[in-house]
Amino acid sequence: MKIYLVSLGAGVIAGIVYGLLHVRSPAPPVIALVGLLGLLIGEQIVPLATRLINGEPVTASWMSSVCLPKITGAPPASNSIIDISNKSGGG
Repeated sequence: MKIYLVSLGAGVIAGIVYGLLHVRSPAPPVIALVGLLGLLIGEQIVPLATRLINGEPVTASWMSSVCLPKITGAPPASNSIIDISNKSGGG
């Protein structure tokens, strides 16, 4: 239930921002997609800040393996993908 309330609160805040910017809701597709991209990028600020606070290095390798797949929706590394194409189906 808590996650629903948090989601509702985030939606209300986004609605207030849309109202202040005089953007109609639902937003035009381009504005909505840019907003979603902003959400995806914003989510990655938390692990980035945590890493910096812990004194761990923020490298291009770390960014591309941790942050970039979550922003772009890239599939996980090939070693974690399960290949089901060779399994025989009944029939």
